[in-house]
Amino acid sequence: MAHVMVDYSPNVEDWVDMAGFCDALRRAAIGTGALPMPGVRVRAMRADHVSIADGDPDHGYIDISVRLRGGRDLPTRKAATAHIFAAAESFLAPVMAVRSLALSLEMRDIDPELAPKTGTIRDHLKKAT
Repeated sequence: MAHVMVDYSPNVEDWVDMAGFCDALRRAAIGTGALPMPGVRVRAMRADHVSIADGDPDHGYIDISVRLRGGRDLPTRKAATAHIFAAAESFLAPVMAVRSLALSLEMRDIDPELAPKTGTIRDHLKKAT
């Protein structure tokens, strides 16, 4: 299970295809090889009220939080973090070249003993032919 949550300033919606960004993060998460595809969930939430740096409304931010079920060793998590962050940087490079934009990512574990889960996504995945 991997939950990828994107928190962003409202002005970013004018600069970034957020649906495309979410899909790029989804593909990157799966591409790590450490996060199984059926468990990857990506969502983005706009923060309607922000104040950044010196207060200039032309500043923006995107903060990515990756929560994953515990059990992966540190080298695996570090590699996955680097892979997902590189995908985000690549997607946002054109915007960052012309806009004031802060990008950050944090990965943390979910304690499996304190996080029950159930679901039917695997039952409904399209079978590859």
